[in-house]
Amino acid sequence: MTTFSYVALEPSGQRKSGFVDAATKEAAIAAVSTAGRFVLEIKEESGRKTKGMTSDVSKRKGKVSRGELALFSRRMADLSEAGLPLDRVLQVVAEQSESQTLTEIAANALKEVRGGKPVSDALAAYPKLFPTVYTQTLRAGETSGQFPEVTGRLAEFQENEVARRSQVVSALIYPTILGLTAIFVVIFLLTFVVPRLSGVFEGMGDQLPASTKLLLASTDLLTKQWYVIVGVLVAAIIGYRMWVSTPAGLVQRDALILKAPVLGSVIRKATVSRFARVLSTLLFGGVPILNALELSGLAAGNRVFLISAKQVETEVREGVAIAQAMRDAGAFPPVLTHMVAIGEETGDLPKMLGRVADSLDFEVDNGMRRLTAMVEPIIVLFMGSFVGFVVLSVLLPIYAAQNQIK
Repeated sequence: MTTFSYVALEPSGQRKSGFVDAATKEAAIAAVSTAGRFVLEIKEESGRKTKGMTSDVSKRKGKVSRGELALFSRRMADLSEAGLPLDRVLQVVAEQSESQTLTEIAANALKEVRGGKPVSDALAAYPKLFPTVYTQTLRAGETSGQFPEVTGRLAEFQENEVARRSQVVSALIYPTILGLTAIFVVIFLLTFVVPRLSGVFEGMGDQLPASTKLLLASTDLLTKQWYVIVGVLVAAIIGYRMWVSTPAGLVQRDALILKAPVLGSVIRKATVSRFARVLSTLLFGGVPILNALELSGLAAGNRVFLISAKQVETEVREGVAIAQAMRDAGAFPPVLTHMVAIGEETGDLPKMLGRVADSLDFEVDNGMRRLTAMVEPIIVLFMGSFVGFVVLSVLLPIYAAQNQIK
C-alpha cells in the first residue's frame, strides 16, 4: 500500500486536501471520488515533502507577479514552437527569467523533466503559481502533441488577464485618489474645524438650526465617541468574515455582487469572459469537456458560475447538448449560449468561445470607462455638498444671532 496526498473539490465547492492509502494511483483516485469529491491533484506522499520544499521557493525569493508568469509561459511557447526539446526549453527559460523565484523553479523542473517527469507534473509541484487549470492544460498538450500551441494559448490567456488588471488599476487610480481626498476633507472638517467653532454656539441651545445640531452631533461622535465607530466597524468585519466562511454565504455574496447596480453588469460580463476564455483554452488543449467545465467554473472566480458549471457538467454527462445545458443553468447570457450552439454545430467550439470572450472584453472596457466617468463627478458632488452643508450649518446660527441683536 502507498500513501497518496490529494487535493479534491467537495460537492459544496470547497477545496479539501488529505491523504489516502491505496495500491495504485488509480485506486487512490477512485477512493477519493467515492465520497463525491472531484480530484484535482493526487501524488505519492513522498511528493508532499517535495511540495513543501518547493513551495518555500516563493517565500525565500519573493512573490512572482502575473506579468512574470505570463512572460514565463510565452517564452516556453516560443522556444518549444522553435523546435527545442522541453528540457532545453526549461534550461533557456531558467537562464532568461528576470525573477529569481521562476529561475529556481525552472531549474528544479528541469531536473525532474530530465529524470523522466512531464513538464506539467514538474510544474504541478508549485500550485500557488501554476494552478490546476494551467497544469492540466499543459498535460493535455503533452498528450496530444500540441505543447507549443497549448502553451501559446495559456500565455495569451495570462497576458489578457494582466492587461485587464492593468486597465482596471489605471482606471481606478484617479477615482481612488479623489475619494481618499474627500474622506480626508470630511474628517478634517469634523475633527479640526468644527470643534473650534462649536464654542460659538454653546449659548444658543435649542435655537440652533437642525443642520447645525446634526453637524455638532457628528463631530461629537467622531471626536469623543470614536470607539463606537471602531466597534461597529470591527463587528461588521467579523460578521462579514463569518458570513463568507460558509458555502451558502459565499454564494449569496457572489450573487449580490452580480446584482449590484451598474457595477454588477460589468462584473458579470468579466466573469463570463473569463469562463469562456478558460474553457476555450482547455478544450483547445484537449482537456475532456466534463473536466474543462469543472475547471472553468473554478477559474471564473464566482460561486454562482461554479454551481452553474457543475449543473452544465451534470447535464452534459447525461447527454444534453452544452448550449442547452447552459440555457437550463440560467447564469450564462444568450450571447454565450448561442455561440456555443454554433460551435457545437460547426465542430469549432474553442474558436467560438474565444470570440465570445473577445466581445465581452470589449464591453467590459466600455463599462469600466463609463463607471469611471460616473464616479468622478459623484465624488466631487459629494465633497462639494458636504462642504456646503458645513458652511451653511455654521453660517445659519451666526446669521440668526445677528438678526436677534438687531
